[in-house]
Amino acid sequence: MREIVLDTETTGISAADGHRLVEIGCVELDNHVPTGRVFHEYLNPQREVDAGALEVHGLSNEFLSDKPLFADIADRFLEFVGDAPLVIHNAAFDMGFLNAELKRLGRPPLPDEQAIDTLAIARRKFAGAQNSLDALCRRFGIDNSNRTKHGALLDSELLAEVYLELVGGRQFGLGLAGQKDAGGEAGMHMLSRLPKREPRPKPLSPRLSETERESHAAFVASFGAPALWTSSKN
Repeated sequence: MREIVLDTETTGISAADGHRLVEIGCVELDNHVPTGRVFHEYLNPQREVDAGALEVHGLSNEFLSDKPLFADIADRFLEFVGDAPLVIHNAAFDMGFLNAELKRLGRPPLPDEQAIDTLAIARRKFAGAQNSLDALCRRFGIDNSNRTKHGALLDSELLAEVYLELVGGRQFGLGLAGQKDAGGEAGMHMLSRLPKREPRPKPLSPRLSETERESHAAFVASFGAPALWTSSKN
């Protein structure tokens, strides 16, 4: 299963007010394992960056002035994401900006159902707790010490780790077949080191009384001959 973890940085907080994208970062996952393929672009927004946004990501008007326009990279971006699910923290924000840019080019929007919102997942799992990306990194013991400013690619890499924890944890024993180049070989090595389960020296005593067994047998018999439970194979 291919998924794309995605983050953006912008000139301000509202696409409806004409604010634009200044950075897109994407990380590709295959069966919840990073493949090493990424998409990353800084963009010239053709407008000033708000002071508040500059404080968050540090991308100045001067730095962005010679970067490509969204129109220049739109085809490559759409080809990279394809129809894969988009894993995004606070998906409505990023999807709103991406679709505003696509609308300017007369392109179809990315469907809302393509997005997986990790903020919504975190709020369901940890109701009442802080669920920012930094807070979730702390919760899961993920090193975010390099995150002195927001950055789309760095945040996507961190979010990929957070997402794997949110959906069940980075369990080496799952999905190892055919993934030797993505950690499967190491996982199989770890599995081989697990202690072997020895048989019990003394079997556990039966937990059902004879009366309970007879009652259960009568209950199953009441289903009639066609019932699956009456088959001798089960």
